Amino acid sequence: MAKKLNMKSFNYAIGMFGTSIPINMFKTFAAIFYVDRLGLKTTQFATILFIYTFIDAADNLVYGYLSDRTRTRWGRRRPWLVIGTPLLILGFILFYSPPALKDSPLFIYCLLLYIFTGTLDSVINANYGALFPELFTTDASRASTNALRQAFQLVAMIISIALTPIVTDALGYSLTSIVYGILGGAVILYMTFTSREVSMEEVKEKPKLWDSIKSVITNRKFWIGGLANAFYSAAMALVLGSLPFYAKYTLEISSGQSTLLFASVLVIAIACVAVWAALVRKHGLMKIWRLALLSLAVAFLALSFAFSLSTAMIGAALVGFGFAGVITTMDLIGAKIMDEDTRKHNVRREGIINNALGFMNRLNGLFTSFAFVLVATIYGFESGDNPGPQPGAAARFMLTYFPLVLMLISFGFSWFIDFKDEPAKPGDGGEPLPGRQVEPEQNLPVDTTAGSEG
Repeated sequence: MAKKLNMKSFNYAIGMFGTSIPINMFKTFAAIFYVDRLGLKTTQFATILFIYTFIDAADNLVYGYLSDRTRTRWGRRRPWLVIGTPLLILGFILFYSPPALKDSPLFIYCLLLYIFTGTLDSVINANYGALFPELFTTDASRASTNALRQAFQLVAMIISIALTPIVTDALGYSLTSIVYGILGGAVILYMTFTSREVSMEEVKEKPKLWDSIKSVITNRKFWIGGLANAFYSAAMALVLGSLPFYAKYTLEISSGQSTLLFASVLVIAIACVAVWAALVRKHGLMKIWRLALLSLAVAFLALSFAFSLSTAMIGAALVGFGFAGVITTMDLIGAKIMDEDTRKHNVRREGIINNALGFMNRLNGLFTSFAFVLVATIYGFESGDNPGPQPGAAARFMLTYFPLVLMLISFGFSWFIDFKDEPAKPGDGGEPLPGRQVEPEQNLPVDTTAGSEG
């Protein structure tokens, strides 16, 4: 059974490596590529983020609803993953392979490709994320599997964030996007064909749109958990987007040294994921989730005092520690919200709720857009052609001060949500969750035993 669970966890968790490779390069280096290298204005990029936020928020709800209602011989999630993956990779490659454009044509090209690539990322994550609470039903199996997939995500971030300055210097952005895209797409498809979905009874009533919307908007825990996640996501989105600017303008370091700075965050995060998972098992989810949010806020405060590569690496390591704690616990909060909805309404709609939480998450674009507007207004940072008189201070503002405020707000929200401990949850060896069709043990493959995590 342990071997079955380990392979099941591995096959699912490695998907996070695939989804993270292209999207982390896409989000982290979009601003530095278009604003600093191609001359797109900061206000134009802020407009793109602002427009995309509303599109991304809306499409998350649609994709989750469609995924939950899908019924095919291949499952609910697999068709979306198989079709969406090559389209995501195509958009990603085109985004970093623009024709020679300037001014308005460049703005339109960036806007359209940003929306196209971003919405395909929503398709992938709607279906990948919905599989998590469905395949793993106990706190123990979720904690261990989530720790593994977050470790895969962090490895992917080392490649797609920390190493990218060196790789793009050698290969260029276009060829780098091709390499990352093929690698990420192959891993997503591997996960898709090796993670066996839970069978849904054909006669089971499909989730209704209005009932689902009503259930979500009247769910107090959804709003609190979603807002806490939104402010945290905005903070980390700013960190990823501003790190290249911070390295270039504040610390004035080379590409190789930038890699060391990025790696300080990610290597520490990888090392600490298992520590945070162990703390969850020992002390409970809610207490450790709040501790992780506070740790990340304190880390941004410490990083704001860094004025050299060595002190910045120390601050970045603290960010990595707090970051590991939040990614280890945040998805478990979402799974708890989905569990409660399933028990209350007797309907399986992980896709809708997962993407409704994603809708809240996507609101971070409003805050990141606002941050870019502020640096243009306060510090006069217009573009790489005209960075203004204080580009170093502008980058420090985006990397430390603004994220610190966002994390304190996220930490505050965490105190308004809690969950009752369940003595025996569905799927823990008792009754299956509603909508789950239990199949004979002998009919299940060795590495994909659905609903038998421990």
